[in-house]
Amino acid sequence: MNLDFSEAEIHRYSRHILLQQVGAVGQAKLRAARVLIVGAGGLGSPLAMYLAAAGVGTLGLIDHDTLELSNLQRQIAHTTERLGRNKADSAAETLHHLNPEVKVEVHQRRMDAATARELIPQYDIVCDGTDNFPTRFLLGDACHLLGRPLVSAAVLRFEGQLSVFRSHEGHGFPCQRCLHPEPPPDGLVPSCSEAGVLGAVTGVMGTLQATEVLKLILDIGETLTGRLLLWDALDARMRTIRLKRDLECALCGETPTITDIA
Repeated sequence: MNLDFSEAEIHRYSRHILLQQVGAVGQAKLRAARVLIVGAGGLGSPLAMYLAAAGVGTLGLIDHDTLELSNLQRQIAHTTERLGRNKADSAAETLHHLNPEVKVEVHQRRMDAATARELIPQYDIVCDGTDNFPTRFLLGDACHLLGRPLVSAAVLRFEGQLSVFRSHEGHGFPCQRCLHPEPPPDGLVPSCSEAGVLGAVTGVMGTLQATEVLKLILDIGETLTGRLLLWDALDARMRTIRLKRDLECALCGETPTITDIA
């Protein structure tokens, strides 16, 4: 591992290096890590900004969408002057200004099965910052089948949830389908554009998501692997529940029926 830091890097990351659980070795791990962020919106913005600030060496940003005025209430990696631009490209500009030491790989495309097969193996950790169920289930299946940890967050109105899925490692770890076997019927769960979301809630959940990624890279603390964190902002209550592996799960069960990325 390369422990050769410039004076500027030592100064930039000094508060990390002071931490016993991080130090120079941990900062080198961060610099060597590659993280894919799917969605450069409400969750992806604070997630990407904190990972860039922390010195994660390579960040992949994938988003096919363009920036709209209604996004700016919560998607803090963007500015009014960039309306109409691709979100991944806009976020990459912000990250470059925040930390030019970080390499940002921009993917202006939709996350589909072909994209998942191509991109996910190129990164160490995948982060789900999307807002639709088809993509969420695609990422859950793909990360299990391709052997990558998935750090997944979701928000709606005043609530958020977060978990880490590492079912590909075995050890009885559950996958995303152990929690939700199938996507809900169309129209059952409203989107943020239909039901609304408090902007700061996405900031909190994206920041917690970044924290889980850093813990995974540094191999410190207890991650949310096998647990689901639930936060109700209105009641200021946060709790975690234990997730169990479903032996009949179609993805990670004893006799799986999902064996390819679709």
